[in-house]
Amino acid sequence: MAISLESARARLRDLNAAIASIVLPAPCRVCGELLDLGLRIPICTACLAQFRPIPGHLCEHCGRPILSDFAAENSPLLCHMCRRGLYAFDFARSFAPYGTVASRAILLLKYEQVIPLGAWFASKLAELVRANGAGFAADVVVPVPLHAARFRERGYNQAELIARPLARLLRLPFRSYLLVRTKPRPDKLKLTIRERWRTVRGAYSTRAGARVDKLRVLLVDDVFTTGATLDACSRALRKAGALRVAGLTVARVLPPSQTSPEMRGMPQGGSPDGAGI
Repeated sequence: MAISLESARARLRDLNAAIASIVLPAPCRVCGELLDLGLRIPICTACLAQFRPIPGHLCEHCGRPILSDFAAENSPLLCHMCRRGLYAFDFARSFAPYGTVASRAILLLKYEQVIPLGAWFASKLAELVRANGAGFAADVVVPVPLHAARFRERGYNQAELIARPLARLLRLPFRSYLLVRTKPRPDKLKLTIRERWRTVRGAYSTRAGARVDKLRVLLVDDVFTTGATLDACSRALRKAGALRVAGLTVARVLPPSQTSPEMRGMPQGGSPDGAGI
């Protein structure tokens, strides 16, 4: 059987990683145990196995867990935020709760540019897209953008490191240029819920000359905290004529009242540095 060039390169990378793990064994960046042979990301398989989908009943619109069995009998099944029509996106889901493994993995991608993690996240998001069918019907994949000053400082956009391989997996065009952030995030490290919404209001727009009219957009980010970022981006895209916007994030911050027994033991506070507002 013929082996493609890309497959051969992947095998070579895995072989190099395996040799490196023997010669220079490294610890898992979550639990501290030695990494498995050949693992291309700095997290062991035992920790990665804890990165599981949000279980139980979910709001049909935003994906927020609904733990009340009584509420789960309602149709449509909507959380209190979506019953009020708060969000401008048409559909949203997050793969995992923002717990220990998810938070540390996302920080590695965000601040240390561990690119293989972006591809690994993308593979999980692709599973989520396929499981939700029509909810994620899209023409293009667009990452939530950084402000130009933050991009120059960091040198990359972590949402793009997830969205680009996801677009390849879904065989959709990747269009990072469609959306721009026009207002910077405040320097304040921790923001209140009210501040999170205020800082992103009107902070995004479509790029001048970009064609958005009648497009179905799959909008990708790392963390869903309050939903304010996805909402602000969706409003900009809809204003420019987008037909539909679906939001997709790696993880979602859940308050204690929305944390099921399966998710207890994971830190559920606000995300660091305002990640995924």
